[in-house]
Amino acid sequence: MSVVTVQLGQCGNQIGYEVFDTMCRDLHNTQGFCSKRENEIYQASCKEHFFNEDKSEVPVARALLIDMEPKVISQTLLKAAHSGRWKYGQHSHFCQRQGSGNNWAYGYSVHGPKHEESIMNLIQREVEEYDSLSGFSIIMSMAGGTGSGLGAFLTQNLRDAYPNSFIMNQVIWPYGTGEVIVQNYNSVLTLSHLYRSSDALLVHENDVVHKICAKLMNIKQISFRDVNQVIAHQLGSVFQPTYSSEDSFQYRRNPLGGFKDPALYTSWLQPSDAFCEWRTHRAFNKYEKSAALVSNSQFLLKPLDTIVGKAWNMFASKAYVHQYTKFGIEEEDFLDSFTVLEQIVASYCNL
Repeated sequence: MSVVTVQLGQCGNQIGYEVFDTMCRDLHNTQGFCSKRENEIYQASCKEHFFNEDKSEVPVARALLIDMEPKVISQTLLKAAHSGRWKYGQHSHFCQRQGSGNNWAYGYSVHGPKHEESIMNLIQREVEEYDSLSGFSIIMSMAGGTGSGLGAFLTQNLRDAYPNSFIMNQVIWPYGTGEVIVQNYNSVLTLSHLYRSSDALLVHENDVVHKICAKLMNIKQISFRDVNQVIAHQLGSVFQPTYSSEDSFQYRRNPLGGFKDPALYTSWLQPSDAFCEWRTHRAFNKYEKSAALVSNSQFLLKPLDTIVGKAWNMFASKAYVHQYTKFGIEEEDFLDSFTVLEQIVASYCNL
């Protein structure tokens, strides 16, 4: 089952590169702390999901690169090719040269419809190369213009074109003190649209990842690449091939047994339904033992409520609203988005 990764905007393309590079370095790792046969099965499974093999036998990432300017895409393609371990396909990228700045409305209402046919044709060509399509992994930022506006538009199109395929959006949550003055507007509009068309949103908070770099990794001068590499490691560990623990040997001392405690979950959901455990004998990136937890919980309640509140304060004074209405996003669209997210906040408060 193949997965098509769509890298959107500068943020999405830079993180997408780090994700594929992390997975490919892991594939070449001979210290997997498992048998040779288990390692070969692991490598074959990972390649089947995320890479193609060409005549040179260099893995080719199953990805499309989309951005409003050619610079980031060109740099990303070159970095992958120079790694010698993997590369991107020569025709699996799309470049738009008119800048949308940080205006969500321009990405959604102008770039989206203008380039819809070209982008969807590229995606169709990519999908037709596979025997079986599992779904799409879309890497995008919430704060900017291309990644958020065009990303929301594209996700809706993918839902209509591939109704039976799984769509997961890897969403990069902006810093609380970000440089984009309208990032809260962009975030509210992005989240409300993705909520309607995506199957799952996997969120990475820049502020949280920054703390990991500072406190756990002891990095003094933290760069965007440091942050991106941590996110890439998180995604890579989630995407690595696994098997259900129910179908395998149960260890006498299960370190995850604490997750069976009913007190951890809402009253209307049994622990057996709320928690699924997957394992692999193969180490990830030379770590002898590691664990990744993907949780649907109240963890995002505070940052979501904060973003909605800040956007409401700006909207109440009509700040920068004209930058959106001139590209077709009406005030009613803002109100609809606020309503959707406030309902989500209320639902999570009741968990």
